[in-house]
Amino acid sequence: MYLLAFAGACVLVAMVPGVSTAIILRQTLRAGRGSGLAATLGNETGILLWGLAAAFGLSALLVASQVAYDVMRVTGAVLLLAMGVQALWQARRSAPPPEGEVVPGLRGPYLAGLGTCLANPKAAVFAMSFLPQFVPAGQDVPLTLVTLAVVWVAVDLIWYGLLVWAVARARDWLGRPAVRRRLERISGVVLIGLGVRMVVESR
Repeated sequence: MYLLAFAGACVLVAMVPGVSTAIILRQTLRAGRGSGLAATLGNETGILLWGLAAAFGLSALLVASQVAYDVMRVTGAVLLLAMGVQALWQARRSAPPPEGEVVPGLRGPYLAGLGTCLANPKAAVFAMSFLPQFVPAGQDVPLTLVTLAVVWVAVDLIWYGLLVWAVARARDWLGRPAVRRRLERISGVVLIGLGVRMVVESR
């Protein structure tokens, strides 16, 4: 029963737009479904690692260390700012990439998803505060936390998979040069805004 309640909570969490949504949508719009799914897998690898860290108490070390927290926060902000600037630069190009152009390989999108998740200390804090609330009394805590982390990843994969599919279906219209430039501008501003917020945001 607690797994069902946890899965429902995960759905609500996944539906709230944030850094992960911005990265996944941008990769899908830029290079199609495969790129979006690769970014999703990268993000979920990071989520799983944070879940495992919470299960074995490693997240607590990050929370306890202000220096480690700040280093990760600045690193994550720099990644977001760099991707935001890249998006704005892409939007300013006089000749946008041909429709249907695919970024070579899926490693880049995967690492983009993984890097932004691992460099986001809020993800670690959230995992440490969110997962333990659903551990029933008397259960093996580490094992239950690992199970919850896997459920969290599974729910995320379903939600983001549907999102990627929907955006990819609409890509014929979204890939039109004028629309694409506008979306690049929007995604660039969003990513820069998220990066700035991460820099100035306290715990």
